[in-house]
Amino acid sequence: MDKMILRLIRKYKTNDPFTIAEGLGIHIRYADLGEGTRGLYFKKLRLRFIVIHESLPDNWRRFVCAHELGHDRLHPGFNRFWLDEQSFFNVGKYERQASKFAVRLLTAGDSPARSETLEELLMRNDVPIEMQKFYY
Repeated sequence: MDKMILRLIRKYKTNDPFTIAEGLGIHIRYADLGEGTRGLYFKKLRLRFIVIHESLPDNWRRFVCAHELGHDRLHPGFNRFWLDEQSFFNVGKYERQASKFAVRLLTAGDSPARSETLEELLMRNDVPIEMQKFYY
């Protein structure tokens, strides 16, 4: 995962998930996704889409974009809706992997200073504090 992230950052000269998604040809849309859904990733007719809940604050939009980008990079060919209804796969595993990808992408090239807490590192990189469990 880390090598993949470094290749993306080198290629696009940024760790901004919106810039990387655009470079990869992924379309980003905003919509009211209802209660409890922050974002989703899907493919339709060879087009790839990230849909982000329109009412999220900026730091969550950025995290969700990175998370859904993680699905694109780590889980090609998987469709979450199909997995939920037609298989016995542990979908939570894929969600954890995508969240870990997002945290690593958004904090790439940075690490906690000597007296800094993980929360401070995440705040400095505009990553929601709730995602600290995916740092390691």
